[in-house]
Formats: sequence, structure tokens, C-alpha cells
Amino acid sequence: MNPPDFTLDKIKFATDGPTFEKAVALYESDKVTQVEEGIRSYTAVVKGTKPYRVSVEARRYDYGHCTCYLGASGTLCKHMVALAIYAVQDGKPLTADNKKIVQNPVCSGKLGTLSENELLTVKQTITTSLKYIKAYTGPSRTWFVYQNSLSEGCNRLSAVISDLPVSIQTTGLLVDLLLRLDKKLCTGGVDDSDGEVGGFIEEVVEVLQEFVKLDPSCVTAFDKLKNRETCFGWEKPLLNLFKNARSD
Repeated sequence: MNPPDFTLDKIKFATDGPTFEKAVALYESDKVTQVEEGIRSYTAVVKGTKPYRVSVEARRYDYGHCTCYLGASGTLCKHMVALAIYAVQDGKPLTADNKKIVQNPVCSGKLGTLSENELLTVKQTITTSLKYIKAYTGPSRTWFVYQNSLSEGCNRLSAVISDLPVSIQTTGLLVDLLLRLDKKLCTGGVDDSDGEVGGFIEEVVEVLQEFVKLDPSCVTAFDKLKNRETCFGWEKPLLNLFKNARSD
């Protein structure tokens, strides 16, 4: 089978968590059957409540059809995602990392710093993830696709953040990320009507507060936030920690 244009990471980060988990369960229980490759597409019978005929394009896994009630209404369903996983994996087993979903940033709870190579890799991954958080210039009919792109960007960033060790180095990295996101919201044309990016920023602020609890010296990285005008004042809790540390 020729591999599709999309990857497993693309499926994982661009699909909502519950749908991805259900799709994984279908794939791992051999419910994806009679898989055939067409012209830049894949078809299969996926066994659910009853057998469903499913198709996805090789170009985009969310372009396709399923005879279930969701798929018939044009909504991406677990059966389509399960077939997409099969197309990527070619029937091979998924690893624990393949299946791991991180859709909110959390503190890893481990102290340490990144090596130069690790830091470079993380910075590159952050830059790639930020490309999904972009200005909205399309017509209204593409707004939901755009919102999905924002979600994917935040999901990708969540996975990176949740693996970071706690140190002044990584605190500075996250402060820089917050400032880049803030710039996108303030002057970069990002339409955050659903609050996806704003909510993500607040979650990263909570992660940074956890950083300070584990390593109080991390607070020094918040110096960069002084005298900054941000979109909605997300920096205030961090500056309060900085001021309190200075007064002690």
C-alpha cells in the first residue's frame, strides 16, 4: 500500500481526543477490514454497530465518506479516522507513544535542562507548531477548518510543553512562546473567537506557576514580561510571582 500524504501525528493532533481514542480502539480490535487502495484514496468496511463502508483521500484524511450517521452528514467520524490510521500504519501495531494524547499542557514534574541539540529540536518543533496558529483571511465557509488548525497548533504545542524539564532555561523558552502567541493575537490577524489560543495561553501560565513551585529560581525568567502590553493581561500572575520573589 502506498503511504498517504498525512502522518499519524497529523491524525492525532488534528482529531479531537475522544474520536481518536475510539478510532484507535477500532483499529486495534481489527474492525478495519477489506481495505483497498484506489487512485489516491482508500476504502474499507469498518465494523461498528453494523458494517460501514468508509473512504478517505490520501491527500487529507478528513476528506472522505462513511455510511454511519455522522459520516453521512459530512462530519469526520471514528470510522474514517480508523481507516486513516490503517493507511498510515499499513496494519502494523501502534506503540504507546503513538496512542498518547496530550491536548492540554501540563508540568512534567521533572527538574533538568535541555542539551543544545534538544533545545534546538524543541525550538524547531515550536516554530512548526506555531504555523498552524495563523491569520484568518478566508471566507466564512472555511472558518471551522481554520478553528481546527488553531486547535491542532495548540495540541502540538501541548505535547512539546508537557515533556519539558523544569529549569530557568525552559521557563524562558515558554515565556518567549507566550509572547509570540500574544503577538499573533494582538497584531497577527488570528481570529480566536472560540478562545482556543487564549485558553491555551492561560494553561501555559498555570504550567509556569508549577515550574516556580518546583524550582523557585525559574521566577527570574519573568523579568522579560515587565512593562509589556498584552492582549488580556495573562502575564499578571507571573509578574506577581516575580515581584514577590524580589521583595523576599
